[in-house]
Amino acid sequence: MQGEQATLPLAGVTVLEMGTFITGPCAGMLLADLGARVIKVEQPGSGDPFRAYKGTLYSPHFQTYNRNKQSITLDTRQADDLAAFDALLRDADVFIQNFRPGVAKKLGVDWERLHGLNPALVYASISGFGSSGPDADRPAFDTVAQAASGFLRLLVNPQHPRVVGPAIADAMTGFYTAQGVMAALFQRQATGRGRLVETSMFEAMAHFNLDDFTHYFAADQVMDAYSRPHVSQSYVFQCSDGLWLALHMSSPPKFWENLSLAVEQPGMLALPAFASRDARIAHYDDVVAHLAPIFATRPRGEWLARLRRAEVPSAAVATSAEVLADPQARHLGLEVSAPGPHGEWRSIRSPLSFDGQRNLSVTAPPLLGQDNAAILGRHAQAAE
Repeated sequence: MQGEQATLPLAGVTVLEMGTFITGPCAGMLLADLGARVIKVEQPGSGDPFRAYKGTLYSPHFQTYNRNKQSITLDTRQADDLAAFDALLRDADVFIQNFRPGVAKKLGVDWERLHGLNPALVYASISGFGSSGPDADRPAFDTVAQAASGFLRLLVNPQHPRVVGPAIADAMTGFYTAQGVMAALFQRQATGRGRLVETSMFEAMAHFNLDDFTHYFAADQVMDAYSRPHVSQSYVFQCSDGLWLALHMSSPPKFWENLSLAVEQPGMLALPAFASRDARIAHYDDVVAHLAPIFATRPRGEWLARLRRAEVPSAAVATSAEVLADPQARHLGLEVSAPGPHGEWRSIRSPLSFDGQRNLSVTAPPLLGQDNAAILGRHAQAAE
């Protein structure tokens, strides 16, 4: 069911975003997905550096975190551009920046000055390691934040050490920032005043890594890459067609009983490695060694059908194309599209529904300065 933009919870909220790369733009995108009007303020000529990662000013990296926004170009170091920015700022509800400490002041967009212009402004400031302290000026990128927060060690396979996966620290910092902004907006309804909302990639990832710290505090346990998979009884297996599936067996005995039937191994649970949950945790590698050759005998589709009939928690280790083709994804309308600079632009909608309505409308990420004329009364820069 398609919801109208006006029904979204943040309709009527105006956000000025001077975000670059991922953390700031991600926070802005999350607010835009909830109905806020997000005006991305970019440097003339180049814009957000993420625009140029593929040799154009419309890279896939940029597209990921900048849908549902408008783009204007201002250099706030210039008096006329700063005056234009200030005029927008006076009517804005939120300002987002993820500059290194001290840069916002050089650009004339620091909290003290903007709060003086607009006391109701919610000001979100994102840093790498915090705005003060011995590491305040330390450069931070996704992998650095993952490593410093203790999270990266939980992903690295010690037998094949490589950094893997997406930019989790960048994205999670954006999520936490959006959460902080919405809390400050809620409080503003009672007080009429804005708040300075600060977070850092280091703090965000330390909190996201909460389970690791809780085990350390409560049980003096330092977790590693295999701690959670062993306890949760999570597995991946390759099938005869070379495709992979995943199992999450958790603790209910019925999952293992049903699995033994699905793989035609009714006596499997009598083996020492399968005798109990504790045994399976202690002998995780033996469980894998027993099951892997079995799953290698049939194609994935056949296994998934068997596992589903047996109500064994399982799924294909899917590619992006396979996800989009999945009947459940189609039923839920995960894929959304809109006209874009190069034809149809496609994305994944917000996962949130309100009053049974999913918002299926989206606008493509803007070209650089695309909204200069509409917002600033200037010639659109619209560079690609």
